[in-house]
Amino acid sequence: MKSNYRQLGQYIRQVDLRNKDGKDENLLGVSVQKTFIPSIANTVGTDFKKYKIVKKGQFTYIPDTSRRGDKIGIALLKDYEEGLVSNVYTVFEIIDKKKLIPEYLMLWFSRSEFDRYARFKSHGSVREVFDWDEMCKVQLPVPTYKKQKKIVDSYNVISERINLIRKVNDNLEAQLSTEFHRIFDNDKTNECTIGDYGEIISGATPSTANDEFFCDKGLVWLTPKDLTSTGLKFITKGEVDITTEAYNSCSTKMLPIGTVLLTSRAPVGTVAIADKELCTNQGFKSIIPNSNFGSEFVYQFLKENKALLDSHASGTTFMEISGNVLKSVPAFAPKQENIAKYKKFCSPIYNQQRSNEKEILLLKNMLKILLCQLSSR
Repeated sequence: MKSNYRQLGQYIRQVDLRNKDGKDENLLGVSVQKTFIPSIANTVGTDFKKYKIVKKGQFTYIPDTSRRGDKIGIALLKDYEEGLVSNVYTVFEIIDKKKLIPEYLMLWFSRSEFDRYARFKSHGSVREVFDWDEMCKVQLPVPTYKKQKKIVDSYNVISERINLIRKVNDNLEAQLSTEFHRIFDNDKTNECTIGDYGEIISGATPSTANDEFFCDKGLVWLTPKDLTSTGLKFITKGEVDITTEAYNSCSTKMLPIGTVLLTSRAPVGTVAIADKELCTNQGFKSIIPNSNFGSEFVYQFLKENKALLDSHASGTTFMEISGNVLKSVPAFAPKQENIAKYKKFCSPIYNQQRSNEKEILLLKNMLKILLCQLSSR
């Protein structure tokens, strides 16, 4: 163990404060993105007195790691004064916040290395559990309070900048939506279907049994998560690339720049635009727009009509919209001069959004570097 590393157990203690009053508001769950989320549990007939109270500045984690892939659900409560969590969750707090800052510890938990460590240390026959004893054995660098605060402040400054840029892009997106309705709401001159907008292409996944098919630098290949987890509009990279051999082994197809990417399941209706030649898995029904419609119109139409797409989805395990069904979804073909007008309006806004998203990616890379540097301190 490095000289500045300490066992976490000397800094934390469990908290088991029960909801004796039986309150049933602000029920919270914990996501693998390491944030608190509104609970989606079925609470019919639930005895809320068994729920645990978590207070601002305290942590909650889910000991059961067997159903969450390679991630552990853990979060620091910052947005509420208190909330309620399941009694199977573990709530804990830092004993002395002058020795270990909660936000600094949360940064340590945010590292992918911690997820791998927690999964490795999980044990059990029916389900694997990262129990309290193992949590207390976690080793981490604990620099001085001043250094911890400097790291946390740096992380927060970058995060706040990312949030600010996202808000700017959201405002620009709202302008695009307003102009779309202004131009086209009274221009639904010809009925057509989404199939008339362009060629609809599905993707595929190479064999996951062959680890050599997947790499860091190869052909860009997307899953729906690459859209939903990043929130980016212009896509140039996924979490993992595939090799040429992997591409040739399955039925996925390379899509040109300007293809409108549409997730067809998990979830249905997330939209983005390919800003680089790429391919996808089977969770997409992407549209290569015809020249008389263009990416701008097709993208915005799909985004404005998510409810319409949802209404055509079906499935038992999960909702999905097939390529044949998507082709038949009702749409409209506006006048060409109005499509040209909308494209002209979009051009400067798209350029600004692209620039903003490039800055977001740079800033997120800075956050990754900052987290990686924690272990070297």
